[in-house]
Amino acid sequence: MAKHFNASQFRSQLRRIENQMNREIRKYNTEVNRAISKYNSAVREYNSSVRRNRQIISRELSKLQSQTTARNSYTISLTAMQRHYAQVGAIYTEGVEVTPAQERILDLIEQEQANSIITANVIENNISPEENTEDVEIGNKLSAVSEDLLHRWQGAVFALNPQNPDAARHFCTSTRELFTDFIELKAPDKDVFEFNPNVEKTDRGNATRKEKIKYMMRNFCFDNCVVDFADSNIENILQLFHVLSNATHGEAGRYEMSKLRQVKKRVEQGINFLCEIAA
Repeated sequence: MAKHFNASQFRSQLRRIENQMNREIRKYNTEVNRAISKYNSAVREYNSSVRRNRQIISRELSKLQSQTTARNSYTISLTAMQRHYAQVGAIYTEGVEVTPAQERILDLIEQEQANSIITANVIENNISPEENTEDVEIGNKLSAVSEDLLHRWQGAVFALNPQNPDAARHFCTSTRELFTDFIELKAPDKDVFEFNPNVEKTDRGNATRKEKIKYMMRNFCFDNCVVDFADSNIENILQLFHVLSNATHGEAGRYEMSKLRQVKKRVEQGINFLCEIAA
């Protein structure tokens, strides 16, 4: 026997389906709007960060050029870093399409350049920073690579004690080895040679630091100028260590703790940059 068609039940069921569909549509639209809002917020934050770092670079570079007269390995490395930074800016101008991962590295390049010049004014011209770049936390990132690297960093930070008359040299010794070992762990010769048998080599037959950095950045698909900047950034930090290691007289060397804290920030952000390009 055929069932009797109930128009009322049919309309009720239709309304339930329609209401369910409307709820799903509203939920979808809410999620889309939330995602768009989050993206726009991130873009605004990114642009604000980049503008701020560029303002710092311009201001601090003006100070550096007007007051620095000494020409040494440290200031020479800073000049090279500035040149590569300008090359990156000339290629990756506003409007050039980049991936989110590339955008993150380009943002960090702005930060590294700003912090390098702030530190140079502290070291070379005895100028305290008007403002600083952002703090970073590298403990978890180092731990993910090697617990030994984390312990070395913790030891280096511990050495920056006002009661330690050799704070600068102790800090430099620990962190110099950290940079070297980090690069060797993330870019061992065997892997670098397998990736590119024709890499440039040192006199000892090892892949150069620049080739190792290029290997670490292989997934970013950047122009060579970005690799050049990354290599010059590490060189600048290593030359900073050379300057500080010679400052072994007086309380915590010749640099007061407020200046050594800026050095710590420069090194800390440099390690963070390494962690990001090797991720």
